[in-house]
Formats: sequence, structure tokens, C-alpha cells
Amino acid sequence: MQKQYAIETGDNKFSLIVFIGLTYFFVIVIFILPLLLVAQMAFEKGFQEYLRNIIENDTLQSIKLTIVTTLIATGLNTVFGIGAAWLITKYSFRGRNILLTIIDVPFSVSPVVSGMMFVLLFGANGWFGEILSANNIKIIFAVPGIILATTFVTLPFVVRELIPVMETIGKEFEEAAVCLGANGWNLLFKVTLPSIKWGLLYGVIICSARSMGEFGAVSVVSGHIRGVTTTVPLQVEMLYNEYRFTAAFSLASLLMCIAIITIVIKTVIEDKKVKSNSTNKKGSFNDKN
Repeated sequence: MQKQYAIETGDNKFSLIVFIGLTYFFVIVIFILPLLLVAQMAFEKGFQEYLRNIIENDTLQSIKLTIVTTLIATGLNTVFGIGAAWLITKYSFRGRNILLTIIDVPFSVSPVVSGMMFVLLFGANGWFGEILSANNIKIIFAVPGIILATTFVTLPFVVRELIPVMETIGKEFEEAAVCLGANGWNLLFKVTLPSIKWGLLYGVIICSARSMGEFGAVSVVSGHIRGVTTTVPLQVEMLYNEYRFTAAFSLASLLMCIAIITIVIKTVIEDKKVKSNSTNKKGSFNDKN
């Protein structure tokens, strides 16, 4: 208590006030003010015009494609994340560090470069272009390419969230379940998943939000075919380039709402996750004693 009081007195107290003021100023200028401006532009011509912009056929198609892409990409990354995190945390094997490095590649590679990689693989002149053309399969400039690009960009989010959670929990509960006769599926659904549920939900939420907002990789592989391969971010760009600013900001406000909802859910889940990890640590400590 004395140390904390010493930090908050004299020059340190003044510095603390300055840093708090700068932090709030930064948040207001970088985050809150842009959100308010987007909302103002979206409703500049009234609610009816806002609603009319949202229910346009091309806009509804972009929303539908974004939802489908997000569901598939998040589902694939959830399955991969659970499997990869379980393998990495429960076993020691040669190439483990290499696998961790590969998982982090989408974090370090530009989304635009990621999209170009898929073009080189599945484009008309790509490695598999002739085979795909011969079988009348279209990936680039089609929905499959958008799903592949989004899945790649968002691949690390679930697995990277689950790895520290599983490491914190340890192996004790699963080993006890195996000793009691639990098979693989019972172990997964009755022991592993309940113990990582908050971390898993946290990863899924972040992955979903990132999928909905992905622009760079999707822009490269989509071809910008209006009403066919345009997701919400691409549709916003197209409307803005056509000087339909009210329509662009109306659609952008949906992404803004998703971001705000994601932050709220993220905060709630993060609190649940911390409490869950604390409980698991206490349980593990008591088991060891």
C-alpha cells in the first residue's frame, strides 16, 4: 500500500495524469471520433435512405456472401485450431516448433500477398490452373477462392488462443478420464472442450470478426464481380469509388456495429476466461497436493 501511495504522489502523480489524458485523447481521436463520423455520414439523408441503401440487391448479396464465408472459414479454423492446439500442447514431437512457426505465417504475410499466392496456385495460369479448367472448377474469381483466402488469413486466431489455455490446464484431467475408461470422443466432448470453452469462444469471436472485415486477400482473389464475389468490405470500396458516399458509409456502419459488438462480447468472454483459468489452476494445484 505504501509503495502504491508513493507512486501516485508528487511528480509521479502528475505524470500519471498526463499519460491518462494522452491515452483518452488517443482513443477519442483514433477510435470514437471516426465511429461517430461514420454514423453521421450513414444517416446524413435520413433513416429511410439508410435502409434503402442497406436493402439494395447487390448489398444484400455482399452481406450474404460475407456471412457464408465467415461461417465456413471460422468453422474450418475452429476444427483445425482444436486439433492443432491439442497436438502441440499434449505431445512432444520433432517439428513442433516448425509447426508453430507455420501457424504464425498469416500474421506476418501481407493479406494482399496471401491472395496472390492463391492466384499463383489456382489461377488460370497457376500450378493447378489447367487441371481445374479441364474439370470446369473455378476457384479464383469465385466464392471458393474467397473462402480459401479468408480461411488462410484467419487461421492462427483460434489455435493461438487455445494453446496457452490448454497449457495452463495441463494433462491431469484428461489422464484421469483415460484411467476411468473414457474413449477419444468422450475425452474430447466431456473433458477437453468444457475446460477450454471460454478460450475457444474467445478465439471463434475474434476469428469471425476478422473474417467479416477481411479486405486485402479477398480483393485479390474475388475479381470484384458485383453481386457475385463482393463481400461487405469490397462493396463498401466499390460504392465509395462510385462517389455514393452515403451508401458506402451506410454499409460501413454495419461493420462498425459488428466491431463494437465484438469488443463487448470479447470483454465479457475475456473476464470469464480469466476466472476459468484461475479455477483450473487452483484445481490442478489441489490435485497435485
